Amino acid sequence: MENFVFHNPTRILFGDGMLDSLPGELVPFGRKVLLVYGGGSIKRSGLYDQVTGLLKKADKEVFELTGVMPNPRTEKVYEGIEICRRESVDFILAVGGGSVLDCSKAIAAGTFHPGDFWEDLYLNGQRIDRAVPLGTVLTMPATGSEMNSTTVVSDWENNRKRGYGNVLLFPRFSILEPRLTMTMPREQVVYGAIDMISHVFEQYFSPPDDDNLSDELAEALLRNIRVNLDRSLTDLNDYQARSNLMWDSTMALNGLLRLGKEEDWQSHQIEHALSAWYDIPHGAGLAIVHPNLLYYIRKEAEHKLARYAVRVWEIDPAGKSEEELALAGLKAMRDYFNEIGAPATLGDVGIPAGAIGNLIDSINLFPAGYRSLDRDDVRAILKLSV
Repeated sequence: MENFVFHNPTRILFGDGMLDSLPGELVPFGRKVLLVYGGGSIKRSGLYDQVTGLLKKADKEVFELTGVMPNPRTEKVYEGIEICRRESVDFILAVGGGSVLDCSKAIAAGTFHPGDFWEDLYLNGQRIDRAVPLGTVLTMPATGSEMNSTTVVSDWENNRKRGYGNVLLFPRFSILEPRLTMTMPREQVVYGAIDMISHVFEQYFSPPDDDNLSDELAEALLRNIRVNLDRSLTDLNDYQARSNLMWDSTMALNGLLRLGKEEDWQSHQIEHALSAWYDIPHGAGLAIVHPNLLYYIRKEAEHKLARYAVRVWEIDPAGKSEEELALAGLKAMRDYFNEIGAPATLGDVGIPAGAIGNLIDSINLFPAGYRSLDRDDVRAILKLSV
């Protein structure tokens, strides 16, 4: 394994009824809270009334930022920063899925930063030394943002989607109550699970391959996601399955799987271009891109793909070469994505083949994984996705 330093300070409150713990979790922080959420779903479900009632019980003065969209945009971050500065907000509470959480982290990062948060932090990678503390109430498991220090935001006007990370952006606490996810439609459950799977892939399909514990954990997680996704799609109200999926999401990107690994993240960079241009669900884009990227680098990743076929899909290795096992694992992956109704081509999500040139130009490439990609490689992967 490679050398590593591991630190994750986020306090997790997991299980039925944990939302009632919110007032106690807020005790160490100041009185002024910015409540960040998306559309009307938390009001239709009654969650908004629950949360605001608990904030009142905690004697908090509440300011609201609503309307955070999927693939959160810079405009909403600027709006939140302005509220935090004007009202001297002490704490940010994000109630929603990954987009709401990521937007809230960007606001937390930008509030005390003297310059432009997008230009300085997301494009130029400047460090911050202060951030507004935040906590989360998760309603859609997918991104793992509830227990990590990273955030992704889109500059829609310029078709750019970028990430930023800083240890100050770890949530102080995250409330994970599985019943709060039960209002998700089937499609969102599928896309959320694919996001989790792709997060595991980005860490698993990378050197070193030395029978390290991180890879063993990744394989167990991939098996668990599939089992509980299947159960969830059979019955969206299956509490045990939905609770496992919720924890799968957190485990997939809380830092444990990356320990001792180089990681990849090139599929995510390609997908960021798809959703920056066409505003598609992140999980939908990953379902298209990630299998094709792995197929494209199958020679470099052959040993791990073969292991994946056996350990995750239980494909019998008897009489099969590593190449045959690798291809069998890739086929099993794509067949499963098809089975659960995920898109397989750019056309499935309304992206024309003629858009490939623009997509390539907006991708932020970096050396990573088994094979670092250049723009010709990305073009070939996107052509596989047509």
